[in-house]
Amino acid sequence: MSFLEVTKSLSQGFGVTLLIFGITLAVSIPLGLVITFGSMSKIPPIKWLTKFFVWIIRGTPLMLQIVLIFYGPGLMHWNFQFNRMTAVLVAFIINYSCYFSEIYRGGIESIPKGQYEAGQVLGMTKSQIFFKVVLFQVIKRIVPPMGNEIITLVKDTSLARVITVTELVKAAENIIAVKGIIWPLFYVGAFYLIFTALITFLLHLAEKKMNYYSN
Repeated sequence: MSFLEVTKSLSQGFGVTLLIFGITLAVSIPLGLVITFGSMSKIPPIKWLTKFFVWIIRGTPLMLQIVLIFYGPGLMHWNFQFNRMTAVLVAFIINYSCYFSEIYRGGIESIPKGQYEAGQVLGMTKSQIFFKVVLFQVIKRIVPPMGNEIITLVKDTSLARVITVTELVKAAENIIAVKGIIWPLFYVGAFYLIFTALITFLLHLAEKKMNYYSN
């Protein structure tokens, strides 16, 4: 199998990897903020149910969640079943939303209470204080941990192969199984290294842009 043929096959797998990565990030970032508001709610049932849900998701492997979401409805004799890609996306979005929510919560709680009180003295509403005073400081503080999770997400996309979604690693495994060659695995590593290097560079730029809010 030629280098160009392997590149074409792996590029198709990488396209699936990018799809999982992009959709997960686009949905889980705002959904994580919603979960954060639930875990910080002053209504006890909402607060504790949200915290319990986050605890379950963060305390169990993502691979198990993918398998459960894909096979669970059928094994429980429900009238529907997710297709493979949808099951992967649902699992990833739920998982990363919960992780992001904890990062958001830590960032919000790190802001001194005096800033909220000062905003109230100036006659600002709670939403105005959050979006005009607190939000950009929170973003500055959460960029590094969010960056770590985003880079982890790049590599976690390989877990989609557990239900035979042909992402980058699965594409390489298919080549190895048919052709009996090992070097495509090293080629896969190059794909991940280049992609994570690009993301790291973009995150570094974002951190520099947010330096204005460091104090």
